[in-house]
Amino acid sequence: MTRPLFSQNIESALAVVERKTFDAWAVKASAAAERIAKAPTPEMTAMFRLPAQVDDLAEIESIGTSIAENYTTLVVVGMGGSSLGGETLACLRKQGGLQLHFVDNIDPLTVALLVESLPWKTTAFLIVSKSGTTIETLALLAVLLREAKARGANVGKAFTVITMPNDNPTHRIAKEHGMRVVAHDKDLCGRFSILSPIGLIPAAAVGVDIRSLRAGAHITLAENMRGGLAAAGEVAALHMALREKNIAMHVMMHYCDRFGGLLLWHRQCWAESLGKDGHGTTPIRSRGVTDQHSQLQLYLEGPRDKFFTSLVLDMAGQGASIGFDSGDEGLAYLNGHTLGDLSMAEQRATNATLIAAGCPVRTITCATLDETVLGALLMHFTFEVTLSAALMGVNAFNQPAVEAGKKLALDYLAGK
Repeated sequence: MTRPLFSQNIESALAVVERKTFDAWAVKASAAAERIAKAPTPEMTAMFRLPAQVDDLAEIESIGTSIAENYTTLVVVGMGGSSLGGETLACLRKQGGLQLHFVDNIDPLTVALLVESLPWKTTAFLIVSKSGTTIETLALLAVLLREAKARGANVGKAFTVITMPNDNPTHRIAKEHGMRVVAHDKDLCGRFSILSPIGLIPAAAVGVDIRSLRAGAHITLAENMRGGLAAAGEVAALHMALREKNIAMHVMMHYCDRFGGLLLWHRQCWAESLGKDGHGTTPIRSRGVTDQHSQLQLYLEGPRDKFFTSLVLDMAGQGASIGFDSGDEGLAYLNGHTLGDLSMAEQRATNATLIAAGCPVRTITCATLDETVLGALLMHFTFEVTLSAALMGVNAFNQPAVEAGKKLALDYLAGK
C-alpha cells in the first residue's frame, strides 16, 4: 500500500464548531468540487492542467540547465507570485551551486546593494510579468538592463523574460534586445502559476526535480477531483463554520525553514483570492520557536479569533547532537538528543498546548519533504483556496482593490 504524502487532522478544530454547521458546509464544499471538476472556468482549467502537463518540461529543464552551466548567479525579478513561486520551490535545493536572488521590492538601497554585489558577466536574469505592464518589474528591468550593458554583460543571452507574447512593453524590450521569451498563459493567474515556468525555471536551475513536483500535485488534484469530500474540501467547510464563530484569522505555523516559502506563497493566494466583498480571513505566517517566544502568548491568552494550521515535518534524530561533555547533571536531559529531536518535542508541545486551551488546530504531518510532497501540498492548498472562494461566492482570480491602487500610484508618478 502506498504511504500517503501527508496526513491531515482537523479533530480539535471540529470540536470548536457546531457539527451540524460543519456538515452543512461540507455538503456545499462537496457540491462545489463536483462543479469545478465538471465545468471549470478558463482560469481553473489553466491552473489544473499543469500537474499532468509534460510537453513543456524538456524546454524548462533545458533553460534551467543552461543557466546553471553558464552562470554563477540567477536574479529573479517579479512581484507577488511571479517571484514567490521560484522562491518556494528553491527551498528544496541542495547546498552549493547557483546563487539565487529574488527581487520583489523596489527599495532603492536594497537594489543599489544588489547592483554593487553582482558578478555581472556571470549573472543570469529571469524577468516575470504576465501583463508586461507591471510598473515595479519594468522599473527594475530598466535598472538591471542599464547596469548589465554598462558592465559588459551579453544581455541577449543573460536575460530571459516570461510574459504574454503580445504588444506589451516588457515583451517589446525583450524582442528588441534578443532576449529569450517564454510565453505566459493568458488564463493562468499569477499567484497560481507556481508549477508553470515561473516557478519551475528557477527550481530546475538549482537542481530541483520539477517532474516530481508536478507528479505530487497531480496525485492531490486527482484526490480532490474524484468526488466526495476530500481533505481540501474538509478544510474549506471548516473555514466557513469557523467564520460563523467569528474566527477570522488563520495562523500557519512551521518549524522547518524549508516550509517558509510555501507559507509566504499561501499567504498571498489566500488573501488576494478571498479578500473581497467583505469576505475572507486574514492569513498569518508564524515561524517555529521564534514565535513561541513572541506570538504564542497572544495566541493562547489573547482574543479567540484564530484558527491554527500546524505544518509538522518529522525531524526526529536529524541534525547535530545537542549534548554537552561537561558532566553537568542539570544538562543531562539533552544527552543523546539532536536538534531534530528538540524541534519535534517543541512542535508536539505547542500543538498540545493550543488544543488544551481550546484553540482550533489543523495539523498537517509529513514524514519527509521532497519534491513530490511539496507538489502535493501546493495543490492541496490551491484546491482549498478555490473551494473556499466558491463557498464565499467570490472570484478567486481577480484583485480589483489591488488594481485600483496600482492606477493611483501611476497617477502620483505622473504628478496628478
